[in-house]
Amino acid sequence: MSYASRKLAEEKVFKDPVHRYIHIRDQIIWDLIGTKEFQRLRRIKQLGTTYLVFHGAEHSRFNHSLGVYEIVRRIIDDTFKGRPEWDESERIVVLCAALLHDLGHGPFSHAFEKVFGTDHEQFTQAILTGETEVNAVLRKAGEDFPQKVADVIAKTYPDKLVVSLISSQIDADRMDYLQRDAYFTGVSYGHFDMERILRVMRPREDQVVFKYSGMHAVEDYIMSRYQMYWQVYFHPVSRSAEVILTKILQRAKELNGTGYQFKREPDHFKSFFCHEETLEDYIALDESIMFTYFQEWMKEEDFILADLCDRFVNRKLFQYINFDPAKEYRKLSELEQLFKKAGINPEYYLVVDSSSDLPYDFYRPGEEEERLPIHLLMPNNDLRELSRSSDVVDAISGKRRTDHKLYFPEDVLTEDGKKKTLKKQILSVLRGE
Repeated sequence: MSYASRKLAEEKVFKDPVHRYIHIRDQIIWDLIGTKEFQRLRRIKQLGTTYLVFHGAEHSRFNHSLGVYEIVRRIIDDTFKGRPEWDESERIVVLCAALLHDLGHGPFSHAFEKVFGTDHEQFTQAILTGETEVNAVLRKAGEDFPQKVADVIAKTYPDKLVVSLISSQIDADRMDYLQRDAYFTGVSYGHFDMERILRVMRPREDQVVFKYSGMHAVEDYIMSRYQMYWQVYFHPVSRSAEVILTKILQRAKELNGTGYQFKREPDHFKSFFCHEETLEDYIALDESIMFTYFQEWMKEEDFILADLCDRFVNRKLFQYINFDPAKEYRKLSELEQLFKKAGINPEYYLVVDSSSDLPYDFYRPGEEEERLPIHLLMPNNDLRELSRSSDVVDAISGKRRTDHKLYFPEDVLTEDGKKKTLKKQILSVLRGE
């Protein structure tokens, strides 16, 4: 029996708050979970800074990755099994891709990528194909097997149905994180009838489709996603924490470039500062290491770095106002000048942050971020794009919503001092008085 088809002597299970149990039957999946690169995901939060708003959001990318694996396992072992459109030989590659799809996420992934220009999907592929424990396990299934899994992540794998299970407008990744994030944040928005969706899924040559009778469950999923993005993922307080986190890394990078002597040298970051990071450097970073630096940097002589770290560690976040950069650029310029006069560095203490989402879109050939639409399988076996049958989905299709906020340290502006009058003037401008 080949390694790829080898089963465990006894099924292993993980107790899970979302799916009840995660079932492990394949030796390769069990071995991948035991690698150091996969175990590292225990030390990467799924929702980054969101725990500073929703205190229960302490779950990790390890939890989520197991959940995505379990959903895909259920789809191919229960829903697709025996259907002629599903190629059973793709089973192990899609299970591995589901389990490992987030392997390359760094600590506080989005802020980290913004400052250092890294790409978590590229690092995922590098971990799969590089000199890693994960690669050693995958190669037992064939020398070309690591590249096959990497191709699924890169969306270049020949079997588009396999890709759509991991990455599409309704995939296992989204179905897990919506439910998992809703559970751990304590909100109700992310819940939808996944059991019904799994029952009405059907394999087709290029993607998963859904029986027309299950349309309302799909509608519910789309609206759940829409609500989660605006109530949780784009929460303005969480974004305040991410702004501060981004500015900490930016300040450390700037100081390093000037030759500043840190009390706690940023050894783990130096290769990132000069864009010479290795795969080993990347894998060595996790959020516990980041917090160690932040706590040490609270004692630095550089006021900005020390203050920002204190704000992040002890949750002294920036305030915010609604702000339209296209219409209020003169106001921003005025505020920047006032901040400088008050001795407050606007580069670090006056920050515009924008969030944007497109909840559902149909296929627009040639446009940026082309998206395959969700198709319904009609009773006559024809396919129909979802928004043509659903008034609910049609109402939000192709409509991008964007939110802009201007972040600033209100506590500094309300402190007494020599520049009290100037600070009052700044607050007056910010409040539109």
